[in-house]
Amino acid sequence: MPFRAIFIALIATVALLAREPVHTRHAMVVAQEARAADVGVAALAVGGNAVDAAVAVGFALAVTDSGAGNIGGGGFMLIRMADGRSTFIDFREKAPLKASRDMYLDAGGKMTRDSIVGWRASGIPGTVRGLEYAHKKFGKKPWASLVEPAVQLAGEGFSLSFAQARAFHEDSDLLSRFPDSKRILLNDGNFYQPGDKLVQPDLAATLERIRDQGARGFYEGITAHKLADAMREHGGLIALDDLKQYEAVERKPLTGRYKDFEIITAPPPSSGGIGILQMLGMLDDSGYERGGAGSASTLHYLAEVMRRFYADRSKYLADPDFVKVPVSKLLDAGYIAERRSTIDPERATPSGEIGPGKIAFNESGETTNYNVIDSEGNAVVVTYTLNNWYGSGVMAPGLGFLLNDEMDDFASKPGSPNMFGLVQGEANAIKPAKRPLSSMTPTVVLRDGKLFMVLGAPGGGRIINGVLQVFLNVADFGMNVQDAIDWPRIHHQWMPDKLYVEPGISPDTVALLKQRGYTVERTGGVARVDAILVSKDGWLEGGVDGRGPDGKAGGF
Repeated sequence: MPFRAIFIALIATVALLAREPVHTRHAMVVAQEARAADVGVAALAVGGNAVDAAVAVGFALAVTDSGAGNIGGGGFMLIRMADGRSTFIDFREKAPLKASRDMYLDAGGKMTRDSIVGWRASGIPGTVRGLEYAHKKFGKKPWASLVEPAVQLAGEGFSLSFAQARAFHEDSDLLSRFPDSKRILLNDGNFYQPGDKLVQPDLAATLERIRDQGARGFYEGITAHKLADAMREHGGLIALDDLKQYEAVERKPLTGRYKDFEIITAPPPSSGGIGILQMLGMLDDSGYERGGAGSASTLHYLAEVMRRFYADRSKYLADPDFVKVPVSKLLDAGYIAERRSTIDPERATPSGEIGPGKIAFNESGETTNYNVIDSEGNAVVVTYTLNNWYGSGVMAPGLGFLLNDEMDDFASKPGSPNMFGLVQGEANAIKPAKRPLSSMTPTVVLRDGKLFMVLGAPGGGRIINGVLQVFLNVADFGMNVQDAIDWPRIHHQWMPDKLYVEPGISPDTVALLKQRGYTVERTGGVARVDAILVSKDGWLEGGVDGRGPDGKAGGF
């Protein structure tokens, strides 16, 4: 059994063992790699705010979490300041200017694997520009001081955990196909052992240029030229103009209510925020929670709202700079009530009978997550990604960082599933400079106008449902944040018409779901959610998902 699958399989056991949240009084960082979490806590301890810590964690993860942490990918940052201001920074990758609609179809019209593996799979990286944008607008500490810990981790090296060493070995088929990936992450084929030191001098040099020159040290100069030259040599599409012209975009977060909670979440090109708000809207006043957490009746309602949202996702959601996304229509109370009314309380509705809802257009326009709350009450949630684990598998020669395979998040062939099995429509077709649709769902929750919870997750197309269920476990079932994370989850994404259930959901419950008409399939895991909750007495409670190794909640 693959090593990561072993961790996922432990869910059944973990869910039965009560794990206390980590408690701190003033500030907290929760990240999916311990050293990066420590870097963030250190930034807070010397007077940095939540954005400073988020920048420091982001660069540290690029060193210590090779499969997902990145400067060769992109993502989102959701910020909620203590004074009530909130904003969303979109540093999602873009399609290169040479990209074209059918670039991943062969002569017979069939999809190739070029959107997943190799030099043509990568969108223009956005992480460095996005972190710089956030720092310039909201940061307090000097930029160089926030990048320096990552420089040291790369240059001096760090000891690999058992999970990290094993993960390199597991993905050696992919990584060995590309010389720098093999040389650096596979020890040139000799494979690292737990406790071995991973030193990354090429990455350290790249980070030094970013430390000294800011984002310009990545999108121009030595780094940009080396990357563009390698792309040209290997048939990739990213050119100097792509890098130089890339910009992060600040957008207005989506907001909504569920009972006495206010939800602040991700707007398009994320599909996650609309998904969270739409599904919560369908659940509100449904009484779904009366069956109790984990009951067949409760899981039935969850599956049905998931099914309806993912059907809408397939048609309507895309980059709002290119497509009119009917946000207000999808979140309209009347439309949500109509979608809710189609749910049979006793039976599963076949996905073939649930298409995207009818909307009139009359308006304009492998991943990791970490959360930060500082001592002033500022909160930041960052979800950023290479897409697949280790992205495209390509490590930029002489630069030390892996490149994403985010082009697969476009609809390479509208109507056909991508690598996550998600069916996507024409709205998300490939166009030059367009951002692919995302499932990343950084979310902030308020209660009575005060910060209550921050959460997010990696997990591809399952992120949205993972975040939804952790929030509901707290809001409707009274769980503490760690129990809410550990509780077993389900996933339905409309197509294929299957209900995926994690270990820990009882055989009796599965049997009842099958009686309701579901095709049930066991699955390894539904996202990997991390969260921080602010208790009534002001303590910060951090929860780390046991579905993956090496995460940490820390603070002071």
